Amino acid sequence: MIQLKFFEQKDFPGVNYMLDEDQMKYTATAEQALKKIEEREDTLAFPITILKDNHPCGFFVLDFGDDKLDLTENRDAMLLRSFSVNPELQGNGIGKAAMMKVDEFVRDNFKDCNEIVLAVNQNNISAYQLYLNTGYHYAGKTRIGRSGPQYIMYKKL
Repeated sequence: MIQLKFFEQKDFPGVNYMLDEDQMKYTATAEQALKKIEEREDTLAFPITILKDNHPCGFFVLDFGDDKLDLTENRDAMLLRSFSVNPELQGNGIGKAAMMKVDEFVRDNFKDCNEIVLAVNQNNISAYQLYLNTGYHYAGKTRIGRSGPQYIMYKKL
């Protein structure tokens, strides 16, 4: 069973996996994302652990910071970033199951949030398909990211 929870330091060994060179073009590791949050003393970014059968197996960040305003004008939106699943467990539906649970997690924990936004590299076809298949929409808006053009996607809550 897949569950989401706020990251705790005890989860770190389970989310401290290496991503391959291709994946590193598109997302940050948990270690990189946590370091960025710590450096910025970012109280608006919430690291999230993905659990499979109560074992940490994936990670992402829900971010209320102003970075989201690069993707939306909605101040009540939240930016989903740094999404990954342990490469040894990929291909088993964990990412899809986790993305299907994000809405409920956000509604339960962030009552004022009414939209989730994200940016996905145009060459990251598997991630783009994952987001489409879990209810995210692409309305033609793009931006240039660190590894090239990105689709801006959103999901209303």
